[in-house]
Amino acid sequence: MKIQRLRGHITLALAAGLTLGLSACARYQARPIEPAATATAFDQRSLQDAGLQAFLHQHLPAAPIGARASWDLQTLTWAAFYYQPELDVARAQWQAAKAAAITAGARPNPTLDITNQYDVDAPTGISPWTVGPALSIPIETAGKRRARIRQAQQTAEAARLHVAETAWQVRQHVRSALLGTYPTAAMIRQAQMWQAERVQLIERRLRAGEAAQPDMTQARIALNRLTLDAQDAQRRVTESRAQLAQALGLSVSALDGVTLALDAFQQPPPASALPTQAIQREALLRRPDVRAALADYEASQAALQGEIAKQYPDIALGPGFQWDAGQAKWSLGLSLTLPLLNQNQGPIAEARARRQEAAARFLTTQAKAIGEVNQAFASYRQMLDKLATADALLTAQRKASASAGALFQAGETDRLDWVSAQVELASAELARTDTLIQTQQALGMLEDALRRPLEATRLDLQATEKAPRTQEAQP
Repeated sequence: MKIQRLRGHITLALAAGLTLGLSACARYQARPIEPAATATAFDQRSLQDAGLQAFLHQHLPAAPIGARASWDLQTLTWAAFYYQPELDVARAQWQAAKAAAITAGARPNPTLDITNQYDVDAPTGISPWTVGPALSIPIETAGKRRARIRQAQQTAEAARLHVAETAWQVRQHVRSALLGTYPTAAMIRQAQMWQAERVQLIERRLRAGEAAQPDMTQARIALNRLTLDAQDAQRRVTESRAQLAQALGLSVSALDGVTLALDAFQQPPPASALPTQAIQREALLRRPDVRAALADYEASQAALQGEIAKQYPDIALGPGFQWDAGQAKWSLGLSLTLPLLNQNQGPIAEARARRQEAAARFLTTQAKAIGEVNQAFASYRQMLDKLATADALLTAQRKASASAGALFQAGETDRLDWVSAQVELASAELARTDTLIQTQQALGMLEDALRRPLEATRLDLQATEKAPRTQEAQP
């Protein structure tokens, strides 16, 4: 009877333990992806989406909710933060890294071993059953768990910073594509119109014997070049709108009828508005890629600490109870691995090498950032000087054009001279616009080096860590 009661108690305890364990288990739920459905959902994305409008109002309180007359760099940037799938990937990687930190902190479960024996030769009056449940409780030593947790936490921090780095790259793609839509085709067509009239006037003089054939040839070559430039400018605008849609995470058709505001590119910041060296240094230290590289190095340090700790064996305690032929027996076992054949030297050497590699990667990332900043500042200053020269040439050409117009009105010159002056003025305006675009490209490189916009409005990259669109419930 005692044996039956004991076996009943053991069975009940085992059943209770299994029930509690299974009740805490997660359940798998399939979530298939239908390519046709996702493609349709992508095509239905719009800048007029109600969720997007609420998201914009949340981060840009001054922005009105509803339809907009135009979309500028700031609003398009936040629209990209709302839709861009690359950010979804970065967020998912961060969530996986945070889950790995939970895994790293988990303690090993004890094991239960139940052994039942039946002695067929047991003497009469003595129970033939031997019942012996035993536990094995693993105990980690030497701070292995702390090192493992620290490594996982630093890896998760690097993944979090990668979200900010991805957000910045998304912003730069939006800026570059938006700048590519800068309207130059209309200016080229204006120059083309003046050059076509100039060709006609030279052709008349050529028929009258008042012009040479080389002048006619050069005029036609210039007209053909402008025709090619106009076609190329229109192609660049079309391609840039497609690139902008891709940067936003939208289909190209979603930009149909959307007016793009380019006011942010009209006046680049002067040299006096550039950050000081102290601000430059602070920006370098706070660049997400630099901080992520530092987090990776700290993770490699924790990994080395964990491998060194593995030189010290873990302990497994084995308390047990045995009902042996009517006698109750208690036991306490102790087991550990003896470091006789190896002392984990191989993994320690690998971890040291990976720490050295992580240190080199950090120094490389930091040196690259410093070089990018120095190069970008020098390039932007040079482009500001070039833009000032283009402005001066345009001012001089406008004066020359006004003078040519006055002389033509006074009858002191013919129409060809006046038209030629208009051609030169249109060329100067085109040159100034091209220089402005190059200056804005240099400014984009400078902002990219600092990982911050230079305009007055700040950009909170940490706001991109939370997924803006409604996500399905997790299984």
